[in-house]
Amino acid sequence: QVQLRESGPGLVKPSQTLSLTCTVSGGSITTDGYFWSWVRQPQGKGLEWLGAIYSNGDTYYSPSFRSRTSVSRDTAENHFTLQLYSVTPEDTAVYYCASKRGELLLHGELREYDYRGQGTQITVSS
Repeated sequence: QVQLRESGPGLVKPSQTLSLTCTVSGGSITTDGYFWSWVRQPQGKGLEWLGAIYSNGDTYYSPSFRSRTSVSRDTAENHFTLQLYSVTPEDTAVYYCASKRGELLLHGELREYDYRGQGTQITVSS
């Protein structure tokens, strides 16, 4: 059973960089055909897709976040990471890592992913 677990700081100050890690167990992030994504859900709003890394290492970003987002991975540690630069209070949300075989869910719902983490609350505040 593949399991994903997000880890991060919880609280970030405005203008800082948010760094999140998704640790994967029970499967490999290099398994062919899987997109490993970061999504978030601000309170009272819909799910937003931020970016993803494919099983071969290619990266994909939402046009809305491309200029300040980076997704990378460590295959030895079997985890992938999100960096979101220059955060503002509008970046406050629950952040999830999730995986889907064969397609990028640019406008999907969490339930459409094959695997997903529990989510981690990130608050941007001074």
